[in-house]
Amino acid sequence: QVHLVESGGGLVQAGGSLRLSCAASGRTFSSYAMGWFRQAPGKKREFVAAISWSGGNTYYADSVKGRFTISRDNDKNTVDLQMNSLKPEDTAVYYCEAQYRRYNGNYYYTSDYEYDYWGQGTQVTVSS
Repeated sequence: QVHLVESGGGLVQAGGSLRLSCAASGRTFSSYAMGWFRQAPGKKREFVAAISWSGGNTYYADSVKGRFTISRDNDKNTVDLQMNSLKPEDTAVYYCEAQYRRYNGNYYYTSDYEYDYWGQGTQVTVSS
């Protein structure tokens, strides 16, 4: 079981930065791939970024590549999302999610339905 709590959201002007953090409970945090997803009003939840259990591999949606950076600290059970050069279209509720290895040994980093746990979300609003 993994319990996730996001923090760091808020209101920022276009071009600004925010750093989201996700604190995870559970002794097996380092066994989980972690992802950030977001959902804007009236839209489906979409993939933003993901990181492998070791932190050695990262994945990004094309829309955030070069602007966002995902990182994790397995000693502190945290995963962060540094967001720079924010745009109004980045406005959404951001969710931290955790995925344990699938039965076939793989992880599916960009598929929301493959994740096992998620937090309550944190609102990010970017004004123009």
